[in-house]
Amino acid sequence: MTGDTILETRGLTKEFKGFVAVDNVNLKVRRGSIHALIGPNGAGKTTTFNLLTKFLPATRGEILFNGHDITHDNPADVARRGVIRSFQISAVFPNLTVLENVRVALQRALGTSFHFWKREKTLQVLDERAMQLLERVDLTQFARITAGELAYGRKRTLEIATTLAMDPELMLLDEPTAGMGHEDVDRVRDLIKEVAAGRTVLMVEHNMSVVSGICDTITVLQRGAVLAEGAYSEVSANPQVIEAYMGHG
Repeated sequence: MTGDTILETRGLTKEFKGFVAVDNVNLKVRRGSIHALIGPNGAGKTTTFNLLTKFLPATRGEILFNGHDITHDNPADVARRGVIRSFQISAVFPNLTVLENVRVALQRALGTSFHFWKREKTLQVLDERAMQLLERVDLTQFARITAGELAYGRKRTLEIATTLAMDPELMLLDEPTAGMGHEDVDRVRDLIKEVAAGRTVLMVEHNMSVVSGICDTITVLQRGAVLAEGAYSEVSANPQVIEAYMGHG
């Protein structure tokens, strides 16, 4: 594993009672890049994410992060190493304000994450940093409203803010623009490109305009296996990729 590689998988495989969902995937993610996993529905993209972040155990294979074998780590240990992910389904606290959602993510730095008996006032030291993060994702005007009142696209943006609050070295974004209108897609695409500065992003994404616009490397999965890899110009012209997406003819 070279210094330019932040994440690597070797023969990563996941079987469910004989069904192979991820099949011998060898993946290398270059440090400082935006790397996309794409493929038709059922290709194994989200299952791969779940393996990388230890929400699922691998049947076989290895996962290395910064040269360390994390194959048998638990999700919390992986997060502490600096691998933070978002999910397909919006995962905000709907009854907390937008500011409080970000503050919860920042609270870990105080070492008081489980001190529920402490007064809320003790968390106000985090407000300035939380507002800085909200400004970065253009949500400052929504800071005092509850997250449940946000439009869907804004909720996904809030998830990026809370992910950033964990100060990740590697961000895993699972379909960050899914279900969005064109305006929200454009905003989130630009936001991902901005927040990628100084860190690495691995994303699952179906929107090819997003992938072609910001991704350095694209890995195409089909039936759990790597079908092709390279820049968008390469994989988009690959006959096997075209067939996987469009079918014969």
